[in-house]
Amino acid sequence: MDIALDSPTRTFIEVTEVWVPDGDRLVWSSGNYGALGEFAALSEQKSFAKGEGLPGKAWAEARPVVLKTFDGSYFKRIEAAKEAGLTSAVAVPIFAGETLKAVVVVICADDDARTGAIEVWHESNGFLMLDDGYYGAARHFEWVSQHTHFPRGQGLPGGVWAANAPMLMRDLGSGYRFIRADAAGKAGLTTGLGLPIAVPGDKTYVLTLLSARGTPIARRFELWNAHTSKIGNGAEAVLADGICAREGPLWDDENERRVGAWQGAIGQVLGSGIPVVKFDTATLTAGYDSMVALPIYRNGAITHVVAWYY
Repeated sequence: MDIALDSPTRTFIEVTEVWVPDGDRLVWSSGNYGALGEFAALSEQKSFAKGEGLPGKAWAEARPVVLKTFDGSYFKRIEAAKEAGLTSAVAVPIFAGETLKAVVVVICADDDARTGAIEVWHESNGFLMLDDGYYGAARHFEWVSQHTHFPRGQGLPGGVWAANAPMLMRDLGSGYRFIRADAAGKAGLTTGLGLPIAVPGDKTYVLTLLSARGTPIARRFELWNAHTSKIGNGAEAVLADGICAREGPLWDDENERRVGAWQGAIGQVLGSGIPVVKFDTATLTAGYDSMVALPIYRNGAITHVVAWYY
């Protein structure tokens, strides 16, 4: 199956971190910084008021925020990011109804080889339009995306919008369902993950993560359906879809995979209702260094848990 790298040497995303509300500020909850120890130590001591820094801006504006460059911006860790080689970031707020549960921030480095896409789409006049995105070296694909819009049900963003549920899409460069297939193929993009981002009010946002073979966003993707709307003890989820660079398809209707609250990382999300970043190899699926798991909310309840592994 034509998906992410079997043995990737570099990932498209360098840092992933989770910030959670504590009174009137956001504080660090979990994160993976790879070898960027100094940036990690600084970040873990930070906190952000509403509207302050990138996490605070996503909180205040109640929408995903793309920051393509740190120079001269409101980013609060500019010097440390420069020293670490980090250049751009995307912040995604996780709301349960009107309540902010967390802000997930992914931070990238820019070079001539790193290719992928993190896109934010918003509804306008009956179509999904590109709000903003970060594409690394995929300049032509970025241009195509800026000039593409999706009706409900069309392409990956439109499919997520219609279903109001996360979706995985394979073989982006050749799949007839992926509207930008030709440009995706030229950019080396292979696998797409689309997520509905619930925010207060009636605004529609879709986040898409498009992974390339050479610098993948992840080596393994999982979509779990939550079979109860409650958070905490009694919550459970079943694996509904998944793909892996080594194993291929992960979902098998004859061998159901089910987890309950507090069982592993997926269960931790079900139990707590907040995203988590794990990098303890002893507790992860064999062969992975870290993973991200986040809840997808609808009407204040968890409907899915989405995970990706590095």
